[in-house]
Amino acid sequence: MCMIRIDKWLWAARFFKTRSLAKKQVEQGKIKIEGQKVKPSRHVQIGDLLTIKKNDLLWEVKVMGIAEKRGSATIAQQLYQETDESIQNREAKTLLKKMEYHSTPKPHGRPTKKQRRDIRSLKNKI
Repeated sequence: MCMIRIDKWLWAARFFKTRSLAKKQVEQGKIKIEGQKVKPSRHVQIGDLLTIKKNDLLWEVKVMGIAEKRGSATIAQQLYQETDESIQNREAKTLLKKMEYHSTPKPHGRPTKKQRRDIRSLKNKI
């Protein structure tokens, strides 16, 4: 049975740009195997269920393959299979973020001299 370190697998599966970033996330407890926090030296096996918290998104993936080297994105996608529930939750969260972004008011350019004075006076009052 082929096994590989969790930090190396996360790097090969293209969840993180570098192994050191993957190792750091594992040490911080953002990566779990079967619901348990692990160390970077923990080996991953085919069939393990990983929970990966990256930024504010949560991925639940099942390990489908093992790779020693980092390959192309198409090869990396074959190393894991994301659960349906994880896909739905992630898409809902990204849609919510997009809606929040588009609903926030944005300035139409640089403030005028009077507007800058008003902003400065408001900041000084606080």
